[in-house]
Amino acid sequence: MIPAPRHIILAAVAGVIAGAVAVYVSSTLPGNNAPSPQVAADTNAEASAEDKVCAAKADIAKAIGAAATGQVAAMMPADPPQSLKKLAFNDSEGKPMTVADHAGRTLLINLWATWCAPCRAEMPALDALEREMGGENFEVVAVNVDTGDDTKPKKFLDEISITSLGYYRDNTLAVFNDLKKRGLALGLPVTLLVDGEGCLLANMNGPAEWASPDAKKLIEAALAK
Repeated sequence: MIPAPRHIILAAVAGVIAGAVAVYVSSTLPGNNAPSPQVAADTNAEASAEDKVCAAKADIAKAIGAAATGQVAAMMPADPPQSLKKLAFNDSEGKPMTVADHAGRTLLINLWATWCAPCRAEMPALDALEREMGGENFEVVAVNVDTGDDTKPKKFLDEISITSLGYYRDNTLAVFNDLKKRGLALGLPVTLLVDGEGCLLANMNGPAEWASPDAKKLIEAALAK
């Protein structure tokens, strides 16, 4: 077994050779293909009814994880699946909303910022995925977490001709901190696959090629469940 420090160095070198960009993190990076540390959604004596409903989807989460290969192999099955219905951010008009407002639609939620190079690099691919697969049953929900006003993120999206993604925002970092407390966010970008009942099925830290056939296969697998 390769010692952890050496493993991280080798992973970093491989990433550079492949032309990949590193995830921006606030703690030790486990590597793009390493499982993210996870915790139960509720550490109290009794989990909420919503979390219990989601926890019963463990087999579905494992099946989704098995469908995550190639360019999206870093997407790990939720362990356990948990409710993200109350995950909050703002819509394009600045009005508060939650994942529950998207009920009935599978979501690929991506947290990004303009100062995060990997986030910037994958935005066109997320836009392409939304353009090709978005609709009544699926949406890419890209949530910008820049602090301050909308000027910088909107300018960036205009400059790279993002036309299909909806504009979602949280300039308080509350949504990131919520996911961090759950053990789901190490840094940016962070991506979550959530079903129509608001249950987290899979997640990853780090960028991926979201316009690839591997990504489309993953979304198709999620929609089939």
